Amino acid sequence: MSLRPAALLTLLLVGIAQAQHLSVPRASLIDVPARQAELKSTTDPLLRDAIKHLPSCISTPSIPAPTGRIDIPHHYLADSHGPTNPAEAIATRVYNAFEHRITAGMNQYVATGNQAEAACALAQLDAWAHAKTLLDYDPKESSQAWFQVEWTLASAGVTESVLITDPNLDPIQQASVTAWLDTAAHKLLSFEKPGDGNNHHYWRALSAASIGVAASDDSLFRTGIATFQQAIAQIDASGAFPLEMARHERAIHYQAFALEPLIVIAEFAARQNIDLYAYQANGHTLRDAIVFLGKAIDNPSLTKAYTSDAQLTDFGSGDFAPFVFYVSRFGPAGIPPSILRGIQHPTTSTRIGGSITVLAGKQNASHQ
Repeated sequence: MSLRPAALLTLLLVGIAQAQHLSVPRASLIDVPARQAELKSTTDPLLRDAIKHLPSCISTPSIPAPTGRIDIPHHYLADSHGPTNPAEAIATRVYNAFEHRITAGMNQYVATGNQAEAACALAQLDAWAHAKTLLDYDPKESSQAWFQVEWTLASAGVTESVLITDPNLDPIQQASVTAWLDTAAHKLLSFEKPGDGNNHHYWRALSAASIGVAASDDSLFRTGIATFQQAIAQIDASGAFPLEMARHERAIHYQAFALEPLIVIAEFAARQNIDLYAYQANGHTLRDAIVFLGKAIDNPSLTKAYTSDAQLTDFGSGDFAPFVFYVSRFGPAGIPPSILRGIQHPTTSTRIGGSITVLAGKQNASHQ
């Protein structure tokens, strides 16, 4: 029996992913001791500014765990673009506050070695673990609930991947948190269908990869790797993700939103000695999508090949945060000016770890 190209590609990707597994147990998103040493001695104004303005977990009230069925209104008032729904913003405040608090404690620990901040972040995670939060929902009832779970799990997975490296934290809480995250990640993936392939698919993959590392769950980690490879196969001749280009006035924003989890998956893979940055499909690598994004921000007319809608260009700190990882690793050569400008200031995105400047910024990285 012959297989259609899509099915064959899936089998090939699964085979590749199965050959690439967790070889370094609990290797965090970053080398935590090395990063702590770098930040302790840094004289770089950008890094010092980012550290100075870090929020604190211990100075922030605990975020009570939501209980009961998760039901969140759609992000948009109609269709998949246009005006956003204020009711959704209200419903998701608790999840955003949770992400801010756990990443604040983790960031403080990385930047200053403050053990109380790390313990605060872990205790916050453990409180939600005991409440079994992020487990009671169904995308058929509320697709936005599914989306929110993927983002909050990504934040929690990245955070726990750092905390799990600290031998001084409560081992009972650590076990509780990793078991909860592992269960939540498997449920998250259980709703996926063949053919899923837009930014949500990538965010679920980041949740899987990060939690797979923290919980030593090889199957979750491999899911992250396979999804990354699927994403690269979707990049078109211009470097765009066609599914994101279909998002009307937010096409450029969604290109950035798709890249965010993919870059972090590549960073997790690098810690496992897997070079996803070099992975090619149809002659393209992740860099092509990064360069297209930067060029489109500088020249939004590039999206005219995909949509007639005028583009929204209100990019903020979080939109540029993942590129701190990329430019710190590869330098600024060939990276469009818009991206380099965006990382000249401290960048924050709680869904990928909070202050990415603190986690990964290098001295004068955007000017090398």
